[in-house]
Amino acid sequence: MKLTALMENKGPACLRTEHGLAVDIVYQGHHYLLDTGASDAFAENAERLGIDLSTVEMAFLSHGHYDHSGGYHAFFARNRQAKVYVRQGAQEEYYSGVGPLRAYIGVPKGLFEEFPDRFVFVEGDAHPAEGVWLLPDKISNGAERGRRTHMFRKTAEGYVSDGLQHEQSLVLEGEQGLVVFNSCCHGGVDAIVEGVLSTFPGKHVHAVVGGFHLMGALGPGFLGPKPEAVREICARLRALDVDLVLTGHCTGNPGFALLKEELGDRVRYFQTGGTAEL
Repeated sequence: MKLTALMENKGPACLRTEHGLAVDIVYQGHHYLLDTGASDAFAENAERLGIDLSTVEMAFLSHGHYDHSGGYHAFFARNRQAKVYVRQGAQEEYYSGVGPLRAYIGVPKGLFEEFPDRFVFVEGDAHPAEGVWLLPDKISNGAERGRRTHMFRKTAEGYVSDGLQHEQSLVLEGEQGLVVFNSCCHGGVDAIVEGVLSTFPGKHVHAVVGGFHLMGALGPGFLGPKPEAVREICARLRALDVDLVLTGHCTGNPGFALLKEELGDRVRYFQTGGTAEL
């Protein structure tokens, strides 16, 4: 399979960048798309990189946040047939904030209503194509994770902790093992990998692709968790025998530096315009 980062926070001057993620995937002769960044910028990058979005056969939305779903108007203008597979929970309203402050971070309002024929809402383990799986994050402490990362869901009774039910992993069966895409890993990358392996007993996770949500509330220049917590994550990834990590986006600069220090050549920064063949 070949991966191309159409959008990530960093990249060369010839491409647009923003806080968001979009990944083009060519797998077993098929063309897929994971997320669309926060705007139409990913589509401009695709054109500059010679990637034809009109040939995408199937698309996936990792979770219900704006920085992964803001480019669907641009995608649908270029592609008339691909369905977008998404969790039912992505239709809820999601916010972030500290104390009484709340900022909307959900999917652009009205998107699902405007394009009702383009979205396929899934539950449980979904298997939309040969070698392609969509798995809910199989973690036991979603509400606590959401509270810890200052993420909320709006209900008729008020704001409650985001339990992460709208999040999913795209899992592809590769020649060297499973490739797990989880765009922000709000549930914890180690717990997510463990959940994937529980679904595929006896299988090996070759690579994990996505952000690890290690950046602090003040931005990518800051570390959210304590350094020892990041080192513990690295130890668990080693114990789980993950061969390769392609990360960026919400991992943040200090988080990436710690991952690199602990995991060495297993870790690569996956910036806008970057490619990987797995």
